[in-house]
Amino acid sequence: MSRWRPPAEKSTALITSGGHARLKAELEDLWRVRRPEVVKALASAAAEGDRSENAEYTYRKKQLGEIDRRVRYLSKRLEALRVVDGEPSDAQAVFFGAWVELENVDSAEISRYRIVGPDETDAATGWISIDSPLARALLKKRVDDEFEVELPGGRQGFAILSVQYGAGTQER
Repeated sequence: MSRWRPPAEKSTALITSGGHARLKAELEDLWRVRRPEVVKALASAAAEGDRSENAEYTYRKKQLGEIDRRVRYLSKRLEALRVVDGEPSDAQAVFFGAWVELENVDSAEISRYRIVGPDETDAATGWISIDSPLARALLKKRVDDEFEVELPGGRQGFAILSVQYGAGTQER
């Protein structure tokens, strides 16, 4: 029986310049630092003799496979990504790269999010993917606009308090 899976949804191929630099640095680290270390450890484990009962050899082979898989993914993904730098022509509206401050209409709770590419999302810092339901609902909205969006926790209403790009915003 095969392990067929439906193809994954295509993610938006946009990224900030900082996110692009982080992915390139990760690829460089994997290829130039971690992979040679694992290959060296694998060679010494292989030299110990019987590979069928050698846990170190088995572990290093799996580790090398994971590194190679990530290197392959990053190499292909970096080629496909388009770096979006600078402000859009209409800096008063919400687009990719915007920092948006929202107020929940029901609870009056204020949240701050940055709309980024799917490769650089980080919920802890408020970086949400442009493919997320909240980001999709935010696109092209302006300050003082109110909107509703269907989130995993149910339908919620928000009001946009501010939209910022570039200067005066925090980077990771």
